[in-house]
Amino acid sequence: MHSELIISTYNSPAALGLCLESVAAQRVMPDGICIADDGSGPETRAVVDAFAARMAAHGRPVRHVWHEDRGFEKNAILNKAIASSTAQVLVFIDGDVMIHPDFVARHLALTRPGRFSTGSLIRLDADATASVTPEMVRSGQVFDRGWLRRNRALGKLSTWLKTRPFPVPVMALFEILSPVRRALCGANASVWRSDLLAINGYDETIKYGGGDKHLGIRLNNAGVRGRHLRFSAPLVHLDHPRGYADPERMRRHKAMIRAARKSGEAYTPHGIVKEEDSAAR
Repeated sequence: MHSELIISTYNSPAALGLCLESVAAQRVMPDGICIADDGSGPETRAVVDAFAARMAAHGRPVRHVWHEDRGFEKNAILNKAIASSTAQVLVFIDGDVMIHPDFVARHLALTRPGRFSTGSLIRLDADATASVTPEMVRSGQVFDRGWLRRNRALGKLSTWLKTRPFPVPVMALFEILSPVRRALCGANASVWRSDLLAINGYDETIKYGGGDKHLGIRLNNAGVRGRHLRFSAPLVHLDHPRGYADPERMRRHKAMIRAARKSGEAYTPHGIVKEEDSAAR
């Protein structure tokens, strides 16, 4: 079973650097790492190049999949990463998160064809985000419940449970019993590449807001069922502005999500293979 970790990013080199520190600390490493870059500049490339050199010493290839900046086109760059991958299992995170040392291992332990696994986020506010250093990531301090509590990140019982306070078998039981809908969260997900290709990947007409959820619904419609890692794969999210959010587009995307759930559609004509490409053949 060959695996690849796909990390989406856009012009956030400092956050990406912290994310990659957490990747380097994984107890079980993926076979490969792909940075899916939505048009970042040279500062991000420098971070990726330095990380690739570091991983080469451990025999872990790092790919930098990039396209020019056309605004928020995360779904398009993810499709490019999926299409060009040779891995069987793809684990997805965003470049503004830090993953627990057991994160990849937990995803790989649960993966199988016909299943996607998905988790959630522990969110830091702006002040806590500004205090994070690479050493804090390497030491695991950013996952410490005391530090998270002092930094206002554990306001709810459900968020405290996301820190994995009990052994994994106990947390897994909580996940199975959780009434929360198994909606795909693209910052914490894994799925077999063949299952993604069967539905043609992400719908590229969806920009910011709802693309992950739409993908998860179409996977469900294709018979690929979701499995929670809500409480057993901790992940801490760094705060950032969202100037690209467009309320009108988000309303359109919500309508698309409702339509997909109602219609049972699985395949999108606006994904990895485009309608015009199919027509040309």
